[in-house]
Amino acid sequence: MENVTLHNQEGKETIFVNDLRTIVSAARDASYRMANLMQVAQNWLIGRRIVEQEQQGKIRAEYGKHVVELASQVLTKEFGQGFSETQIRNFRKFYLTFSGLQIQQTVPAEFRSRLASIQQTMPAESSDNGIAMPVQLSWSHYERLIRVADPDARFWYMHEAATQQWDYRTLKRNIDSQYYYRLAQTPKSQRQEVIDEMCRLTADYENEKSTFVKNPMLVEFLGLKHREAFTESKLEQAILDHLEHFLMEMGKGYALVDRQMHIHTEDNDYYIDLVFYNYLLKCFVLVDLKTTKVSYEDVGQMDMYLKLFDTYKRPEGDNPTIGIILCSETNADVARFSTLATNKQMYASKYLTYMPSKEVLAREIEQQKEIFRLRNNNEEEV
Repeated sequence: MENVTLHNQEGKETIFVNDLRTIVSAARDASYRMANLMQVAQNWLIGRRIVEQEQQGKIRAEYGKHVVELASQVLTKEFGQGFSETQIRNFRKFYLTFSGLQIQQTVPAEFRSRLASIQQTMPAESSDNGIAMPVQLSWSHYERLIRVADPDARFWYMHEAATQQWDYRTLKRNIDSQYYYRLAQTPKSQRQEVIDEMCRLTADYENEKSTFVKNPMLVEFLGLKHREAFTESKLEQAILDHLEHFLMEMGKGYALVDRQMHIHTEDNDYYIDLVFYNYLLKCFVLVDLKTTKVSYEDVGQMDMYLKLFDTYKRPEGDNPTIGIILCSETNADVARFSTLATNKQMYASKYLTYMPSKEVLAREIEQQKEIFRLRNNNEEEV
């Protein structure tokens, strides 16, 4: 009888403890989402107010710069960090990119009443062409979304991130690896393979909720069969399979030397994705493929490969080896502040998995030119 009573007591305590966990967890989730919601609303409204103020200026460019500087200075002085000129410009870009976002319909009534004093200078939101604001997304999500040039891809990523409750790192990885385009190019019957791969590669993120080319390369002509699933591994394989053709297009004199070339040192073994030789430049060209955004680690790895190759493989009389990091997205900070900025033998080249519209392609080209400009400016400063 005592055992039964003890068992019942333990069962009740288990329910009691689980209830406590649920209460705390639900409260924290709600407060976390509310904090995210208010940060997003704040940044969007600041962006809208700045755009409206700019439109009052007679000399748009100069006055616009002044508005950003003034906003940053005043807000930083009164509220502290979080309002640098770069961040203020991001708020402005956020509003311009998501001008139809239904912010005021999502925030609490008390917050809306506090804004009543500035409503006369801010036009009312239209519910006809507006976009319902996903309360699941944080400012970090939007900060990454505003850098997606293709409007269709941007909206799709926003919708998927909200409905699937993607962690910011999952969203970032999926954008960097061009998940939208790979999924779109995969037949419906094969898409689950791409989805499963994405879920597997981002599982760790989702389990931790608490916490020599200036123009983009196009990979549409890689010859990947439409009946295949367009996974990251197959994308990498397709690029490697057809890169010789791309280098032929980039310039004359390229010949494929080896794939996954093995370099053995006293301490370790290294494998380089692709090695070419250009008989006109009289040098080797190493290609390292990354299916995500280029990072400082990628640059460091290529820098090491170049030194290894020049030490162990380059014949006497040849020019220094050239390294190309082929990535899905370049990075202005990496271009300016890493070894990429000072090593004239190393380049980061961007590829795309789709043929964009003329407008999107023009923006991509300008972005890559800016990356190249930052890199060259840094060289001049050094």
